[in-house]
Amino acid sequence: MPSLRFRYQTIEFGGAGNMDIHVRTLRDKQQFSDINQSAENLGISSASWPIFGVVWDSSRVLAELMHDFDIKGKRILEVGCGIGLASLVLNKREADITATDYHPEVENFLNINALLNNDQVIPFVRTGWADDDCGIGRFDLIIGSDLLYESEHVELLSDFIDQHAKPKCEVILIDPGRGHHAKFSRKMVGLGYEHTQTAAIPNDAMAKGYKGQVLRYERS
Repeated sequence: MPSLRFRYQTIEFGGAGNMDIHVRTLRDKQQFSDINQSAENLGISSASWPIFGVVWDSSRVLAELMHDFDIKGKRILEVGCGIGLASLVLNKREADITATDYHPEVENFLNINALLNNDQVIPFVRTGWADDDCGIGRFDLIIGSDLLYESEHVELLSDFIDQHAKPKCEVILIDPGRGHHAKFSRKMVGLGYEHTQTAAIPNDAMAKGYKGQVLRYERS
């Protein structure tokens, strides 16, 4: 099996070099390495294996929001973090951030990228939305990007979020328009959250025609 090829890049936030985040990602979505079959044993196919390892447009939108978001006194969880760009931004700001993902390679990439930015390692738990309670507790703010790939993710994700939300909690998700967010929002409203959404604002580094939505859910 060929070795992985990587890409190193610096992503700027806040303009004029206000914050630089350095990331090592997979070079492209053709990379694959599952020597010990750890991903295969979790049901992750070779086609979906590299999805975690690149920076997606929706993750850029979320990271931009987190660059100047009010984090004071908040315990924050990123769900399905992948490369964890938003977590890296929050970590740079010394926020109380915990990251989760199902993929077995995410923690290694997250640790390397935290070190690339001369920051502390980000607390990480590998867990799936259908897994038993992983013991990470509850959070004031839960964030994520491009999570609703399949219709069955609506129930799994909403239940996972509600399991880890404090009684007073804000949830921010970025959805690129895969067609499942309306059903997800109805489920979240049924769980007691107020829902609003706005169009995401793409930047020059993002794909033309990006029409993502910023989904906000709040329970107070």
